[in-house]
Amino acid sequence: MASAETQSRFGQSVKGLLSDKVTSCSGDVIALTRQVLKGSRSQELLSQAARNMVIQEDAILHSEDSLRKMSIITTHLQYQQEAIQKNVEHSKNLQDQLRHLMK
Repeated sequence: MASAETQSRFGQSVKGLLSDKVTSCSGDVIALTRQVLKGSRSQELLSQAARNMVIQEDAILHSEDSLRKMSIITTHLQYQQEAIQKNVEHSKNLQDQLRHLMK
């Protein structure tokens, strides 16, 4: 009988250890799942950041192109302004000549 009682205690001890191990493993699986989900969320955030960066890069390139075009337009407007100023000065000279001739 002592042997049956010993086996019974040993069986209960093994069951207790096994139960503790299962509980520990369950906790580890839960922790691992949380880490995987957190990593998945991090990957989603990185992907979104990369997409946003591509969009911003396109906007920057478009802005750069617009600034280049505006610079060209500014240069042309400066040439036109200089031409207008020369014509105004020339017309003043012509007005002076006309006044002198009219005297």
